[in-house]
Amino acid sequence: MIGVAVAGCAGRMGTTVADAVRMSEDLELVCGIDPQGAGGAGFPVFASVPEAVEAARFDVLVDFTQPAVVEGNLRAALPAGIDCVVGTTGLSQETLEELAALAPAGTCLFYAPNFTTGAVLMMQFAKAAAPYFPEAEVIEFHHCNKLDAPSGTAVRTAQVISEARGGRESGAPGRETEIAGAEGARGALVDGVPVHSVRSMGFVASQEVVFGSLGQTLSIRHDSWDRASYMPGVLLGIRSVGEREGLIVGLENFMA
Repeated sequence: MIGVAVAGCAGRMGTTVADAVRMSEDLELVCGIDPQGAGGAGFPVFASVPEAVEAARFDVLVDFTQPAVVEGNLRAALPAGIDCVVGTTGLSQETLEELAALAPAGTCLFYAPNFTTGAVLMMQFAKAAAPYFPEAEVIEFHHCNKLDAPSGTAVRTAQVISEARGGRESGAPGRETEIAGAEGARGALVDGVPVHSVRSMGFVASQEVVFGSLGQTLSIRHDSWDRASYMPGVLLGIRSVGEREGLIVGLENFMA
């Protein structure tokens, strides 16, 4: 039985994660962590990760909180030898590496910019296509309350495309035509790939990657309409981290 603590358990994603853990026969929801509390949740809820580490024993911390909170949570959990499964985006690769170095041997920090299997496959398909198209753009759509732009999935997709091209940049063709006062209309460059972020009510999480070459385009799109779509990936992460150590980025590392 794997003991699990869920940071951000009072939020939308945290609530869904807690429910998924409670319904899994091989997992035990030891506690939740949220400064807002969760009255009537049916499990202990602590205001902070240090309090939870001090008062409860659990094997894995799952973090779906906020970009301003996640780093502090990991700094409390990793040195205690607690494996961490992180879905909160906004941490740089350098910060992730620094945090992973705080953990004793045998402890794993697993970060995934997206936990849906479809999004992982979308990135793999984009990696395969990237060397064959001189231009690529990423357009991502999220709900209006998302706290970071671009999304972690969009950033990772741009990185994957750049790596597959050997670092060659698209250069955002047409950027020089942006009119005064509307700079950025061609998107933000992430590792040389233009990325556009749409924020609006009605979306949960969608992303399209558009490749172009002379006389043709290729579009790869993934849509997530319900937070339940993330749960198989989250549960896979929880069940897999105990067998790994160090920093692991991307759900594809656990998808056999």
